[in-house]
Order: sequence, then structure tokens, then C-alpha cells
Amino acid sequence: MSQRLMDRTRRTLLVATSALGIAGLGMVAVPFVRSMSPSARARAAGGPVEVDVSKLEVGQMLTVGWRGRPIWILRRDAVMLDSLGTLADQLADPESKVESQQPAYARNAYRSIEPEILVAIGLCTHLGCVPLARLEPGGVSGLGAAWPGGYFCPCHGSKFDLAGRVYKNLPAPTNLVVPPHRYKRRGVIEIGVNAGLT
Repeated sequence: MSQRLMDRTRRTLLVATSALGIAGLGMVAVPFVRSMSPSARARAAGGPVEVDVSKLEVGQMLTVGWRGRPIWILRRDAVMLDSLGTLADQLADPESKVESQQPAYARNAYRSIEPEILVAIGLCTHLGCVPLARLEPGGVSGLGAAWPGGYFCPCHGSKFDLAGRVYKNLPAPTNLVVPPHRYKRRGVIEIGVNAGLT
């Protein structure tokens, strides 16, 4: 056999072997890459959550789960809303200037789309503990006669008002986080989708 024929045969075998190797690598890589995608269950857990708030009574708080976090939905009455305007000098960020703590549509005095409904992630911004709801004002809360109502984290003593704004000089550095949400239809809030998006 001539040298030229042997070189051509080697080249043909090299190309064929390389092509088979690449095809085999592709067949192994596709399932491997697919296995790194989140499962349907994981995608559903991170998806939006609809909550019917039409039957939520004044002063009542509902807790739902979204992305493994507790979401508080509080229906505030006129007295609760009025109390929010009296606390500015006691709060660390009364005007909610830390942008990452709420969407732009909740950067207002009530930290909400509709003044009477607060939607907040129920985790203390200090170490992620779940604060206690101490919604009633005064001594019945166990926090003293001057307590206007809000949330108290017993782990390290952080306090938040009825809009989730943190009090000054306490361990929690920022206000409670307001998650993206919108009113999908009358009385139904969709958590996980920003207002104005469809």
C-alpha cells in the first residue's frame, strides 16, 4: 500500500472518529444540561401567587407563602393609617428611600398600592427572623402604653410600624421588604408580578 493511500485512510478514519466523538459528547451533554434546569415543581414554587383579599377584615392579617418566604397581607383601618404619619422622627427610613426595599409604586407613605392593604415579606431585615404581629396599640401588645401597633422581632428587639418601616437605633438596618405585587382583579392580589405588568 502506498504512503499516499495510507495518509488518506488515516485522515478518513480520524475525521470519522472525531465526528462520532462529537456526536457522543452531544448526546451526553444535552441530558446533563437539561438536568441543571429547575424542575416543574421548583418553577411553580417561584411563580406568582394569587391571594383573595376580598374577605380580609379590617385589622386582620393573612400570611401566605411565596418563594419559601412568609408574605403578610394586612388590611389597615383609618386609625392605623393615621398613626403612620405620627412616627417619622422615630423611624430610620420614614420615607422609604432605600429603593431595594420596595417597588417604586409602593414608595409612598403607606408603602402600598392601595393605602388600606399592606403586602410585605415577613422577615426581619436583621437576620431573617419572623417578627411577631403586635397590631393593637397600647399595653395589650406587651410593648408598653405608647406602642402604636406594628411588628416586633423578639430575637434581637427590632420593631417595625404598620407600614413595615423600621424604628431607629435597633438591629434591623432597613424596612421590611415589599415584594412585587399587583391587583389582578378586584379583591385579588398577585404576588410576584409588578403592578403595571401583564
